[in-house]
Amino acid sequence: MKTLVVLLGPTGVGKTEFSLSLAETLGCPIINCDSRQLFADLKIGTAAPTPEQQQRVPHLFVGTLKLDEYYSAAQYEAEVLRVTEEYFPKHDALLLSGGSMMYIDAVCQGIDDIPTISKEVRAQVKEQLANKGLEALTEELRKLDPEYYAIVDKNNTRRVVHALEVCHMSGKTYTSFRVRRTKERPFRILKIGLNRPREELFARINARVDQMMKDGLMDEVRKLAPFRHCNALNTVGYKELFHVLDGDWDLEMAVERIKKNTRVYAKKQLTWFRRDDSITWFHPDEQAKIQQFINLKLHEET
Repeated sequence: MKTLVVLLGPTGVGKTEFSLSLAETLGCPIINCDSRQLFADLKIGTAAPTPEQQQRVPHLFVGTLKLDEYYSAAQYEAEVLRVTEEYFPKHDALLLSGGSMMYIDAVCQGIDDIPTISKEVRAQVKEQLANKGLEALTEELRKLDPEYYAIVDKNNTRRVVHALEVCHMSGKTYTSFRVRRTKERPFRILKIGLNRPREELFARINARVDQMMKDGLMDEVRKLAPFRHCNALNTVGYKELFHVLDGDWDLEMAVERIKKNTRVYAKKQLTWFRRDDSITWFHPDEQAKIQQFINLKLHEET
């Protein structure tokens, strides 16, 4: 049976290097599942695959979006499924690699069929937020969808705004679209998780941030300053350095905040992934063991 191998794990764990050797063994391209690496101008701060790495193994969904383009997990789900239809006739296994939790779930489980939001509705709710503030939007959500209002994080602007956009777009409650059913896929899914002891992972994260700074992250941020309003730049590594440009923080403080916020994000990823008992976990150094496990699973009868 055709198999989608999903290589996941927290940021900084070592997915990129292992994904290259695994893709070479499987003889397939890498389907990127890092939501920020989709944006063409976020190279250093997202540790995007280098031109040399992309020459070594073809990568899909890297650098395909402009900073101001709207993109969602639902769009990603649909586009990856189209890619699997295109590539599975030529490959018994395909590799999806990354750490974006919702994007992984979208491909593996499917997400609710929430309507696409028009530019007009998005602009309307954005204007409401700017003029009236989050509290007013939250109160409107209480009236339009009391069930979702009862459970939503009322300080999470993005979730409140998205729920209201759906209400305005569809004339229905956001709750009515949240059916939470796992969708059937015409292929098998094999999830491989990479993790390290916490001290080891955090040391790698800190070292990687230092390397990003040496590679020119500050210069990358300066070039992107005119686009700082874009949601794509509400990202660890960029938002902290904007404070340096504004004169609010010195560079040393910003770098320490990037390290801290990246460590917090890694913990959030691990908390999310640990709810999924279909993931088989390995240390990244156990490459032979992982290859053996994958080979065994690929040749199992289903």
